[in-house]
Amino acid sequence: MTPYHPIGVFDSGLGGLTVLREIRRLLPSEDLLYVADSAHAPYGDKSVAFIESRAIAIAEFLLEHGAKAIVVACNTATSAAAQLLRTRYSVPLIAMEPAVKPAVERTRSGVVAVLATRQTLASHNFSRLLGRLETQAEILLQPCPGLVERVEAGDLTGAATRDLLRTYLEPVLARGADTLVLGCTHYPLLTPLIRELTGPDVLILDSGMAVARQVRRRLSEVELLAPEARAGRERFWTSAHPARMHAFMARLWGGEVELAHWVESETEGGRRSPFALALEPI
Repeated sequence: MTPYHPIGVFDSGLGGLTVLREIRRLLPSEDLLYVADSAHAPYGDKSVAFIESRAIAIAEFLLEHGAKAIVVACNTATSAAAQLLRTRYSVPLIAMEPAVKPAVERTRSGVVAVLATRQTLASHNFSRLLGRLETQAEILLQPCPGLVERVEAGDLTGAATRDLLRTYLEPVLARGADTLVLGCTHYPLLTPLIRELTGPDVLILDSGMAVARQVRRRLSEVELLAPEARAGRERFWTSAHPARMHAFMARLWGGEVELAHWVESETEGGRRSPFALALEPI
């Protein structure tokens, strides 16, 4: 590995772009690789074994493309597979943690609400985090089934998304929550709509910038930060069909994207292997 190798980032879909954006903002010299596993989104209703297999497949793909570090830009994949990835690979691996600690520190009412997938809220990692902080504030857990699907469908402001969000927000706001933790990387894409529904006095937190700072720290420790006097580039893949994803991904990223189709090759006997990977350009 050299400082000129790229950073690999992945998510179950488009939500990890919120983390990728913060990495780009903090590390403008780095080349970035991003995989959106949108054909299998959401991960929140999948088994741990399934998520582990997806995470391994994507990590192998990123490493084949020279990734010097891997960022698991997905809370559900973090809870299900980050520890497994750390045992398999020696490159720096940076994962998500919901911003519960800063929320507890900043709440005025003493009530914090965590919006996340069921898989994240039920995970051992989250239970440990909750155990360290639940005596310092009342922490309300709000699973949000369906929100990831609304984002993946490109509906960030429509009536269906608004109604779904209202269903999840009204109960926690009624109990006095003045701080919301967005515990899924898809949810920051809904921040404008969340803000419209909560009003200006509710604090909304996510972990994107904290992850970016951790990436910078880990790469600095192993002397793999790219030289500052260069402009980093991005490459994007999706497991869904790129023609369907391209325009929306470009809109979320804020500029043109180089998007390719990531597909898994068939092994002998017709069985699909998560390790046999092929690349189909648009």
